[in-house]
Amino acid sequence: MTLPKRFPDRDEIAAVRAEAEPLENGASAETTRRLAGRVMARRDMGKLVFLDLVDRSGRIQLLCPIERTGEVDIHLGDVVGAIGSPSKSRRGEPSLLVDELQLLATIRTPLPDTFHGLTDTEQRYRKRHLDLLMNEESRRDTLVRARMVTAIRAYLDGEGFVEVETPILQPRYGGGFAEPFVTHSIELDRDLYLRIADELYLKRLIVGGLERVYELSKDFRNESISYKHSPEFTQVEWYEAFADYKDTAARMRALVERAAQESIGGTKVTFRGHEIDLSDWQEVRFVEALDAHGVWSRDSAELRAKLDEAGVDTARDKTWSQLADHAYSHFVEPELIQPTVVFDWPIELSPFARTTDDDETVVERFEAVVGGMEFANAFSELNDSEEQAQRFSMQESEREAGDAEAEPGDPDFVEALSYGMPPTGGIGIGIDRLAMVLLGKDAIRDVILFPALRQP
Repeated sequence: MTLPKRFPDRDEIAAVRAEAEPLENGASAETTRRLAGRVMARRDMGKLVFLDLVDRSGRIQLLCPIERTGEVDIHLGDVVGAIGSPSKSRRGEPSLLVDELQLLATIRTPLPDTFHGLTDTEQRYRKRHLDLLMNEESRRDTLVRARMVTAIRAYLDGEGFVEVETPILQPRYGGGFAEPFVTHSIELDRDLYLRIADELYLKRLIVGGLERVYELSKDFRNESISYKHSPEFTQVEWYEAFADYKDTAARMRALVERAAQESIGGTKVTFRGHEIDLSDWQEVRFVEALDAHGVWSRDSAELRAKLDEAGVDTARDKTWSQLADHAYSHFVEPELIQPTVVFDWPIELSPFARTTDDDETVVERFEAVVGGMEFANAFSELNDSEEQAQRFSMQESEREAGDAEAEPGDPDFVEALSYGMPPTGGIGIGIDRLAMVLLGKDAIRDVILFPALRQP
């Protein structure tokens, strides 16, 4: 049997359900509608066959009288097209009274238990097609994430930002603290790196006069996998000329609220067991936050002693900056449940940020944290080429001291800065982590359609 190549002019199930809702029990509308989707349940009641049809918008019952449709040779999992009238069953279920049923695709492999769905977590990640097929929540989550991304783009476009594309394969990696993935170009006869961030290229565009730019990008970091880390992840980075980190913080808050409103209909979420309001933000300084826990010192030996005394294993921390970052991630970040901006960071942890006006050892940087998880990192960008070269040298010292993730330096970027970059505010927001917050998911793999997994 040759199956149809197309089923045009179809309606969404959700729209037909809405049309059927106000009808009296047992009544049908006079309109004709065309639905297509997958059959997920079947019940035979003599001369009437009930099918549950599912598309991305929802589920509806098909009423198939045999005298109209003929014998219903349809199996669970088949893809069908149905033509008929919106109706309500005698028991009050919104339905489609079917006049014609068309088989569009035949299932060859039986579905998992259609009542319980696909419940094995590992299988859900490895066979996302089945997860989406069987679990309505997974389909809903995917659409929510898509609406979130659309809202982010719409906000930035509406604020005069230009969406751009920068290289994924880069001759030098930079813009963050991370180990890169390395590949080799046969044609160019050189090693290249999958980008760990978009920063250094986006700021070249600020130098070039584009003034407001952003990129929604895939980035890659050759690091461990955790509930909030994936080797391949998505982020949005934007850079705005003539702005600083305070301007960027205000814009970040507005963007998060807009994304929440347009994707889930409000700003209140439940994340990691906590009720959180994404419209209510607090602020704290980095140094004050560590000092409140008794783990702040500018002296490396003293800071290590404080952490050791507090029971923190510092064996892998080779430099002062690693110790300070460890102190923050151990004591401060986990306690920041409600949306918080942590600002004014030590210069050693922020090679691209401008120093504050009153302390040259502190830079204008902030991280945004919610539910004990950082999801955004922002700076008043360093725009002096000579100082940027000095910062790269500082990072080289960190590498020599044992910090493998310190910035490797980029003389081409320094040369671009030498032409003059206006004062600029920049930020990177983790799209996956923001989706975790909005959807209330505890693991990043739940919001990435095809997450990186170890071999079974």
